[in-house]
Amino acid sequence: MENNRELFQVMVRRLGLLNKNCCTVGAVNLSLVQSHILYEAGRRESSSIQDIADALGTDITTFSRQVQGLVKLGLLEKQQSEKDKRVYHLSLTPEGKDISASVDEQMNGYLEEVFSYMNTSEREQVVDSIKLLNTAMSKSAMCCRPVQ
Repeated sequence: MENNRELFQVMVRRLGLLNKNCCTVGAVNLSLVQSHILYEAGRRESSSIQDIADALGTDITTFSRQVQGLVKLGLLEKQQSEKDKRVYHLSLTPEGKDISASVDEQMNGYLEEVFSYMNTSEREQVVDSIKLLNTAMSKSAMCCRPVQ
């Protein structure tokens, strides 16, 4: 029987190396968490800090420090809600959009290169399997609830 844990460990390690090597754009060097924050902030127009932290499964203290770093870099804007002064919303600045798009382009280029070693049927099978796995993981009481 195959060791499923080992298969996942290798894949997670490779994806982690991809993220580590893929998050430098010009003079901006992003951490993995920062690249994920930019991605989610771009995907979820003007979401609250708490919503994005929950989606990433990150505790709010760590998340807030990362957000502050991105605000200082001029990649994120943090705006107080008019309805509830305790809530802040995040949005990408124009430079943040450019950096996020560049990281996306690099990541997609890498994935395209990986998929180039598969035929069309194999690619579709892998994508369908990942979708199926993500759906099953979202239903699990033991794993991965925050990601939507």
